[in-house]
Amino acid sequence: MSDPAVTVYDPPERCVAGSVGPPGQRTFFLQVSDGTRRTTVSLEKEQVRLLGLSLVELVAEVAAEAGSEEAAAPYVDKAPMDAPFDDDFRVQRLSVAWESERERVVIEAFDRPDVEDILELDPTADYPWTGRPPQAVSIVLEPARARAFAQRCTASIEGGRPSCPFCGQPLDPAGHICPRANGYRR
Repeated sequence: MSDPAVTVYDPPERCVAGSVGPPGQRTFFLQVSDGTRRTTVSLEKEQVRLLGLSLVELVAEVAAEAGSEEAAAPYVDKAPMDAPFDDDFRVQRLSVAWESERERVVIEAFDRPDVEDILELDPTADYPWTGRPPQAVSIVLEPARARAFAQRCTASIEGGRPSCPFCGQPLDPAGHICPRANGYRR
């Protein structure tokens, strides 16, 4: 497999997570920009949640003071994402790392799984990346900006359907089957 074409933002002017659509039918995005460049990638809700958690854990471990909530406050971005919402690619794999020499957080998003995982997939299947060169985006953030971005990740996933008080699953307007209540919960 060839190396991915990596779009690097070091640092970006703006880095946000958000969603489009009604609760229960939302599409989640990560959008990063600087100057005239903008990259928008789509993710699963769980990927956004785990990205936010991973960033909080990483910053707390390696840069607690520089990445504190107080330090992040000036960087919190509550503005909506920039339109259009056409994704450049769908994220299959994310990584979060600490660059100790520069004291920066590095987020990388890839349009396909790890090489080892690809080798286990059906080579005859049609995957989203079939026939396209590999793509990736690399985002380099100061600890405070990484914390602010993590807060935005959390806010974007909390804007959906309320959770069932018994099982924690999302509630649809028509109700749902609640395993803890042993039946329908409306």
